[in-house]
Amino acid sequence: MKTRYIDLIDQTFDFPQQEFKLKGDKLFFHNIDLMQLIGEYGSPLKFCYLPQISSNINKARRWFARAMDRLNYQGTYNYCYCTKSSHFSYVLNEVLRNKVHLETSSPFDINIVENLKAKGKIDDDNYIICNGLKEQEYVKNIARLIREGHSNTIPVIDSFEELDLLDRAIDQPMNLGLRIASEEVPEVDFYTSRLGIGHGDIIPFFRQMVKPDKKFKLRMLHFFINTGIRDSAYYWNELTKCVDIYIALRKECPELDSLNIGGGFPIKDSLAFDYDYEGIVEEILTRIKSGCDNENVPEPHIFTEFGSFTVGESSGIIYSILRQKQQNDKEKWYMINSSFITTLPDTWAIRKRFLMLPINNWHEEYEKVLLGGITCDSDDYYNCEQHNNAIYLPKFARSKPLHIGFFNTGAYQDAIGGYGGIQHCLIPKPKKVIIDRDDDGQLTTRLFSNQQHYKEVLGLLGYNGRDVTNGQHQFINHSLSGISL
Repeated sequence: MKTRYIDLIDQTFDFPQQEFKLKGDKLFFHNIDLMQLIGEYGSPLKFCYLPQISSNINKARRWFARAMDRLNYQGTYNYCYCTKSSHFSYVLNEVLRNKVHLETSSPFDINIVENLKAKGKIDDDNYIICNGLKEQEYVKNIARLIREGHSNTIPVIDSFEELDLLDRAIDQPMNLGLRIASEEVPEVDFYTSRLGIGHGDIIPFFRQMVKPDKKFKLRMLHFFINTGIRDSAYYWNELTKCVDIYIALRKECPELDSLNIGGGFPIKDSLAFDYDYEGIVEEILTRIKSGCDNENVPEPHIFTEFGSFTVGESSGIIYSILRQKQQNDKEKWYMINSSFITTLPDTWAIRKRFLMLPINNWHEEYEKVLLGGITCDSDDYYNCEQHNNAIYLPKFARSKPLHIGFFNTGAYQDAIGGYGGIQHCLIPKPKKVIIDRDDDGQLTTRLFSNQQHYKEVLGLLGYNGRDVTNGQHQFINHSLSGISL
């Protein structure tokens, strides 16, 4: 009988796959010996394989280049990295090796851009696309970047008030983008996105507020779908409406030459994942080109903002099974040595699923299990895979340790989980290791951060004797003088 874990995978999926191979009963990820990694650094352990970031950037460029060549598309393609997916320096350094552009979403993003410019990793040829709601600090930082000569900075107007804020902060010519407020999918609680300007208001806003002010040069129309780029009637309908608005605006504004199709590509979340990236790219460009040709309007330059697609598939997290618990006749729990709530918060917050595989013991018999974290929270669990309503793993025995990996976790998890801060139930953040290849193609590893120490946590909580609020609220004493209570 075929009762081993390797038999289950062979019967269910096409395996091995490009990034996953088996040597003996051990899993290799991009030819990285994960058991050796555990032996050197322990677990729980987060890791990032930098070459995968460059690989995905260059794959997307090839898809767009081939489609543009086949269609004789006249515009250019510009790859932007969506920084909010992961702001870490090692990510940005790898991203910028590929001469791409950046999309920002907050004031601190601009500080990061300035830091990278000072180090020579960004120059004035890099586009900086500024998205997000722009309050005073964000506008101030954008204005400083433009005043210092970064003319390829494009603030994308998200609300009517932002134009006035930018007008008062900047006294020189500048490029602008306008963001369309897309309609949401039917299952969402609201009809129109809170982000951007409504379809019916875009052109009147341009005519009344942007066009009369010679300081502003409308260069970009921004289109974003929260679900990402999917082959669905909803997506194609929203794209068609966006192209119609672009064509109408382009007829009134010859300077408008770029269309930003924000909203990213999906990433692999199962061994059964199947997505026709190149076909979707060609269909997008075909629809844009067809609409423009029909109205005798030049095809726009294309910008994309890929965040999860850029960095997501580069990373993973490894746990060890501490023990198993048989809670009733049907439910057997494998308890990991960390917490899903703190290290993979999307699994708890939005029930997102990641690609999960055992690292070792592939030749052992398998069984159906539930995975539980070590916090005292009932929501700290992971109970199914994208392709199935259950988890199957090799049988656990204390005499034979079992390690499991969650893969393609590189986007958002550290930011949402509050990397370096206070974690739920004070479970410490794991070690993080950066994996790269040298000029000879040999793997190299370095420790980016150690597992969080209890002294760091006590310091954050104020137990180290330092009063972090001292002197900040002295005005309260004065404000109460003379007031009768």
